[in-house]
Order: sequence, then structure tokens, then C-alpha cells
Amino acid sequence: MHLLNVSMYGDHVVRGCNVEWGCFWLAIVNNVSDGGTNASKIAICPDRYPQLVELPNFCIIILSAIAVVMTDTVLRLALENVDFRLPTQVTDDNSVLALKSLTFEPLVRWQPNGVVTPGLFASWENCDAKDWRFRIRQGAVFHDGEPCTADTIVSYIKGFLDSKDYFGMSWSYARYFARTTFEAEGDRVVRIQNAEPFADLLNVLNDFWPSRINKQGQPIIGTGIYRVTEFERRDGIGSATLQLIDPSESPSHPKQVIAVHEPSGEKRLRLLHDGHVNAALNLERVEDLSVLDFASSLSWGRTTSTLSAIYYLNCTNGIFASPAARLAANLAVDNTALVEKVYQGFASPAATVVSPFHLGFRESGLEPIPYDPAAAREILQQYDITAPIVLRTPVYMPDHAQKISRFVADALEAVGFTVKIELETNRPEYARSIGLRKHIGDLALFDSTPNTTFRVLDDKVSSANNATWWLGYHDEEFQELFARARKELTEHNRGEAYAACLKRVQQNPPWLYVAHPHVVWATKPGVAMNVGPSGVLTLAGEDKSDL
Repeated sequence: MHLLNVSMYGDHVVRGCNVEWGCFWLAIVNNVSDGGTNASKIAICPDRYPQLVELPNFCIIILSAIAVVMTDTVLRLALENVDFRLPTQVTDDNSVLALKSLTFEPLVRWQPNGVVTPGLFASWENCDAKDWRFRIRQGAVFHDGEPCTADTIVSYIKGFLDSKDYFGMSWSYARYFARTTFEAEGDRVVRIQNAEPFADLLNVLNDFWPSRINKQGQPIIGTGIYRVTEFERRDGIGSATLQLIDPSESPSHPKQVIAVHEPSGEKRLRLLHDGHVNAALNLERVEDLSVLDFASSLSWGRTTSTLSAIYYLNCTNGIFASPAARLAANLAVDNTALVEKVYQGFASPAATVVSPFHLGFRESGLEPIPYDPAAAREILQQYDITAPIVLRTPVYMPDHAQKISRFVADALEAVGFTVKIELETNRPEYARSIGLRKHIGDLALFDSTPNTTFRVLDDKVSSANNATWWLGYHDEEFQELFARARKELTEHNRGEAYAACLKRVQQNPPWLYVAHPHVVWATKPGVAMNVGPSGVLTLAGEDKSDL
């Protein structure tokens, strides 16, 4: 008979779990129930638990609370997608961003309300927002030992300008920098010169995370605190192992991160409950939101995201070419009830084209457009709405897309519309049909992901550029306000100017505003982790959060 000394953290800690201890796997007794944090001594019979008894030098074993699935050296992380994108590819996928947060560094770090803090660029200076000099942080080295020089950064930026997303669609970086030059001044200074003042440059640079490709063609070499030691994708399923580079500088961090690819939110949560991982991300993407019960056996995290679930309204043809009809559509939908019924509270009603974390929103003081179906019906009396309107919707992206569209269709029909729902099951084709061919019917459900107010307004609302995601909206007052905001050189003045833009697009909405989904994650007790509104993952001791 041997004694096993177990440090408890509630009765869930050791039940039916496997514990990694060094290189051994130990089957732990499943009848421990102490409910406190005091150690409990458990009698171990050799015939019932031979794997414990036979381990040399392990007659008495001390297990901490977090040792159930995580020693102080290993973090097992369940993600919806395990992948690394090429330096010429871009994605807003939060699962991809989670690993990128640990392995790479952005040139600058996004913070709520338009604040920017140092990243790979440690400091910067500019002259009238036209001529910028950025200094690379001291000692920046890629994981293969190659110094991170200004020449390397300039080459990366130029390659990223024509980046494409998962759907093969170009983003707007090349347009932003069409009249910009990039050059290296020595090893540590990157000079960026614009033909016109570009005060929003800093907010755009937060999208740039320099990386390099290894000899196997994998884009996994970065400058972050973790390096990728193993990565593979087979049949669309990825796996990765990350190693902490300098444990002495980050003593509270796990020395190893093992990323597990599990597309199903329910299965990610089950992996966590069953002890196969000790953290699961993007749980807001479960099909059945009732499983997010915030059980006390886990530690939970939750924040409103910067993502906006919206409907593009056809501002060129049909009923929604009228500003009054667009406003009526927004008045017809009870966003608070939608959040409760569809999202079960795991979202916040939207008030304008950006989230509460975007520059200008705080200054605007905006609240969601009030639910007023009577006002909507009164507005619509001046229109012939006997012909059906077409509502296009994908199956996913945003999450719960079909439920959102059913709710919105019912709300629009309640004020007099006849709605035909058109379902597109091919999500890449859905994106291309809207962005490239402008095939949106009368309204089309989509998600808006940029966390920079400038990018949302310039790419999707402004009529000045006829950009990919502009769907025909034009408002002279907005155009004047946006032009004025772009000329403001200080963060404070830009915030006030963008607030005026956000107010205007609530008065004359280009979209039907829906919600900002929450980001939800869970861990075993004792795991220090945070996910910010933009999806950036931080672990214990890091000061890189976007909260």
C-alpha cells in the first residue's frame, strides 16, 4: 500500500483524468472528493493501480491543482483551426490569430479605442503624418537565428501589400500605400513616406505580423516568445507544437504549447471537460449555446469582440436605395431580442458600423437604433413593398447565420415586407459573389472584421474608392466628415472626427446593424490566459493584451 498526496482544487480536478508527469502517464484515482485546497492522502492498492506503484522513485507523488492536464511545462490548447498563413496571405480567423499571437509579433499592437503600443517596432516618429521612421526593437531575431533587420521588414511589407485571404480575394493594403515608399535606413530603422498625410498608418500597421518561410516551405518562423518546433496539416487538419524560447524571461509561461485542431465547438469543450486539453478557445461558435453553462469546474473568459454581424443593404437598386427605407429596416429589428433569442446573450447589439472598441465609438456616445416597428411601418407607407425582397444568407460566418436570418426575415415581414430567404452553402463563393459581383439581393448577411475604424469606413462605406466591399452607399455629409477625419493628426482629434462619421451612418445607415458576438473561452483552474476583443491570445505574465 502506497500513499498518493493530491493537492485539490474542487472535486472535479482528478476524476477520470490522465496526468502528464514528466514522460510518464499516470491513471489517477477517480473517487477523490475533498472540495477544498488541502492535500488529501489516498490509499493506493498495488493490484488496482500498478502503473503508480511500479514507477521508480514515485512512491509518493505530489500533484498540483493544474497538474491534471497541464504541468508547469505544457499547455494543451484546443482550437477551431490550426494553421499558419504565408507572408503574402491574410486572415481574420481567430484560431489562426491565437497561435500567431504567440509565435509572431505585429509591427505595432492594437488596443481598444484606437490606441497603438509598440510591437516589433519599439518606437517611431513622424513629420506631419507623411514621413515616418520606425525603430525595430533591440535584439529582434527570427527563430532560425536570422536578425530581424529593416531590409527584412521592408521586403515583408511589400510582399504583404497584395495579400489575399482564404477565399482568394485581395485586401486594400496596396491601395492604401499606392503612393508610399518603404526603405531601410541601416539595420534598425524603417522609413515610410506618404505623398499625403496618413495619420491612420499606425492603425493599419497592426495588421502586419512579419514571418519567414522555413526550408520545408512552412511560414512558421517569427520573432515571438514561442517558436514552432512541429507543424503539419493533413486533409485540412493541423497540429502544432510551440516551444518557449527563453524560460528565464517568462518563468510563468508554459514551456511548451500543443495545439489541437477540433472544428466543433462542442467537441472542443468536451475535450476540456474530459481532461484531454486544458484550454479551449472560440466556444462562442458552438451550435448549441446552452452548453456554455459556465460550470464552476472550469475557469471561463468572455468579452465582446470587434467583429460586427451586419446585413449589407442594396443601396443601388430596389427598396433599400432609399435612405428612409434603410432606416425603417433597422427600426423593424429588435436587436436586443435577437441577441437573447439567437445568441442567448452571447453578443451585444450593434449601434453603427463598428464595435464599441473602435476609434470614435466611445466619443460618439451612440446607443443601438431603438426598436420601433410602428415608426418603420409609417415610413414604409410611402413605398410599394408588395414585391418580395431577397435576403441572402450563408450557413456560417457569421456564426448562427441561418438563425439570424430567420429572425430578421420575421421582423421585416412584421412591418409589411415579404421576404424570400436565399441560402448559399458555399461560403467562399458567397463572399466572391458579394464582394466581386455585388450580388446581394436586397440584403445580405455578412461579418465585418477590421478593428480599425479607418479601414471599415474606407473599404466598406466611403464611395470615394469603389472598393471591394462597398455596396453602393453614398452620403455627401458622410464623405465630408470622413475626409475631415482623415486629416486629423492627433488621436484625440481623430477620435472626435470619427465619432461624427459614426453618428452620421447611424442617421443614414448603409447596413442593417445586428450584433457584436462575444468571444468565449474556458480553461482548467489555474491556467492564466486571456483573449482580447480582436482575438489576440496572451498567457501568464505577458503585457501584450488588447484589453
